[in-house]
Amino acid sequence: MSATPAAVTMANRRLLRRLLLAAAVMFGFAYALVPLYDVLCQITGLGGRTNDRPAQLAETSGAVDSSRTVTVQFVASLGQDAPWEFRPAVASLKVQPGAFYQTSFYARNLSGQPLVGRAIPSVSPGPAARYLQKIECFCFNRQDFAAGEAKDMPLAFRLDPALPDNIKTVTLSYTFFQVAGEGG
Repeated sequence: MSATPAAVTMANRRLLRRLLLAAAVMFGFAYALVPLYDVLCQITGLGGRTNDRPAQLAETSGAVDSSRTVTVQFVASLGQDAPWEFRPAVASLKVQPGAFYQTSFYARNLSGQPLVGRAIPSVSPGPAARYLQKIECFCFNRQDFAAGEAKDMPLAFRLDPALPDNIKTVTLSYTFFQVAGEGG
């Protein structure tokens, strides 16, 4: 006993609707993953994401933990085809959680035209991102450079004394990009 052509056509239509619905659900899920991942990283520090605005510190935000020393390493890298020279002023600092520290990164526009740059931070190990408090950072704003201009860009930070004891080294990495469509 074989199915009639009308029954086959109706079954094919049902299958097509189910497949289209499944494809739409998969597309919606994939589309929602990026903002969900960003929120998760912001809340947990997963992936070494840091805040992109100054830390709001209370007067009693914790005393300096003079019994510990943590090494903070600074790493600079450039976005693809970026016309910059970019490096940290120091490779690392020995810091005590709770104390405030300042350093800077040097950048120079190697092109013959004005450019706009932006730095994207990352912290390793990822869980340490929750304990890094940046008070001042060149990464908060875009950086405007005249042709050939060089700048020392400030970074002021502290590590929260609640940083887990097993974290002995924190790496703060910045990637410097040319802002698309601006400058050059």
